[in-house]
Amino acid sequence: MYKLYAQPGWGSTLVEAQAAWYGLALTIEDVGNLFKSAEARTHLAKVNPLAQVPTLVLPDGRILTESVAITLHFADTAPADRSLVPMAPGAERDTVLRWLVFLVANIYPTFTIGDDTSRWLSDKGAQKELADAMNAYRQRLWTQVESAAGDGPWFLGARFSALDVFVTIMTRWTPRRAWFAASTPKLSAIAQRGDAVPELAAVWRRNFPG
Repeated sequence: MYKLYAQPGWGSTLVEAQAAWYGLALTIEDVGNLFKSAEARTHLAKVNPLAQVPTLVLPDGRILTESVAITLHFADTAPADRSLVPMAPGAERDTVLRWLVFLVANIYPTFTIGDDTSRWLSDKGAQKELADAMNAYRQRLWTQVESAAGDGPWFLGARFSALDVFVTIMTRWTPRRAWFAASTPKLSAIAQRGDAVPELAAVWRRNFPG
């Protein structure tokens, strides 16, 4: 049994969706809003000193953090025909690894920095300037991802992968789906198909009820 520390709609959804895809036994503890609640941060910091989600407790009690590390952990034990990460060396695996790391190393920090700029700056004007800069930079990064996406139905073409899970979730975050539909049509189409994957329906309902 895995245990996931989570906040609905946040980065923990990346792990929750993959666990559902693989049919893994998972308990979920929603920790609360980590930006607004010192109590939530203190509670999670006992398990993960960064007080970030996703934080996953493995069946043997070990702690695993970082969404790409968890993605690879799940893929390592999945049947080859079910794995969300191609395991054989080659172009597909290289593409998945490259763009998964790109998403978490480049795009994800724009949320860490830009979602609550008061954590970094005290001046209101500077806070807004930083938030605006992060939003603009994020959009430029997404256009790079768009340029690498295949012609469909999925990022790799015919194969559904972890990239499609990440895109389906992260396009719900700022700049949100309307921007993606107008600016990155391939990613928008992937996200719409991802919304319709039956194995993930319950995850979407729990994390994005609106």
